Amino acid sequence: MNIFFFHLMPYGDLDLSYTDKYDSAWVTLPNTYFDRSKGTAIYDRYIGELSLADELGFDGICVNEHHQTAYGLMPAPNLIAGALTRTTKKAKIAILGRALPLVNNPVAIAEEFAMLDQMSGGRIITGFVRGIGSEYFASGIDPTLSHARYYEAHELILRAWTEPGPFRYHGRHYSFDYVNIWPRPVQLPHPPVWIPSQGSIETIEWCAAKERKYTYLQTFSPIELAQKNFDAYRACAEKAGYKAQASQLGWAIPTYVAETDEIARRELQPHIEAFFNKFLRFPIEMRMPPGYSSIASTKMLIERKYAVRASQQTIDTLGDLGMCIYGSAKTVREKLLHHQKEMGIGNLIAMLQIATQPAEQTEKSMRLFAAEVAPYLRANASTAVAAE
Repeated sequence: MNIFFFHLMPYGDLDLSYTDKYDSAWVTLPNTYFDRSKGTAIYDRYIGELSLADELGFDGICVNEHHQTAYGLMPAPNLIAGALTRTTKKAKIAILGRALPLVNNPVAIAEEFAMLDQMSGGRIITGFVRGIGSEYFASGIDPTLSHARYYEAHELILRAWTEPGPFRYHGRHYSFDYVNIWPRPVQLPHPPVWIPSQGSIETIEWCAAKERKYTYLQTFSPIELAQKNFDAYRACAEKAGYKAQASQLGWAIPTYVAETDEIARRELQPHIEAFFNKFLRFPIEMRMPPGYSSIASTKMLIERKYAVRASQQTIDTLGDLGMCIYGSAKTVREKLLHHQKEMGIGNLIAMLQIATQPAEQTEKSMRLFAAEVAPYLRANASTAVAAE
């Protein structure tokens, strides 16, 4: 079982009373809420926490891309990944991920990842996403073109990594007379590709296709939905003529470890509730703009996932839904091991810094997780592909 440390780099100093005036922490929240005098210290802290995860023995560290939001201060995750190539030694660096439909030059993305793979000595994991609905308001990209631009950009990037150049590429959305990237990536045939997703039916089917077999990553979802989507991936693999492996499935979950269950609940409560009720706050039309997903996927996500987020969440309801894990090291490892065996996953992506959580709590949780949770999971995790 591979264990990753995931960081969103949130703006933890956000004035949470913003909801008295604004209905979203994304796109429309005035950037005057960001105190520019604090930014340098925030990045220094967060890059330090990611580097600490490498020192503590996590198999990988994860960054991601979001735009115009207090939820995450990483509009350019490649920049953070570049810094991490110099401050880390062993951990994989997973960029989860780049939002392909938002870019007009996929060849530049291929070049960036190739550079990072060389700079890190072959430690890069590439994550390709379409970007959540709000990113289309931030970028001005037509959401009805999301799938088409995504698939075409993906095709072009893989060809740029694997096909000797120069060659021509003329598609519907992108056109180049010369594709000839320098440098080329270290890893062959190319860096591993992971697909983070909210659970789109189309994404699961595409990800599990026999010609790809990409690792599917379920993010911040009720555990019932995560289980259904992992089962759907396995069913798609079986239909395609192969048996999905645990290494093809990953689960991202906010996690907090403290000395006791009582301390963990008390310390985590304000931060996990701020995360779901404040940082993840935006109206449904911004989450799912018309044309962004199929009718079937939109209906499924609204019913199974966004209906949960539409109401005020408490630490107890979130815990009951399996949308966060917290407690003593013993409690956390037992819960995670149970879920791992039920879901048949091979990759755990632990979000160990949550919203407004201060540095001392984050570091405590990281150290306890690394010392008392991770070794237990690695020693006892099931190698079964699916739940018994």
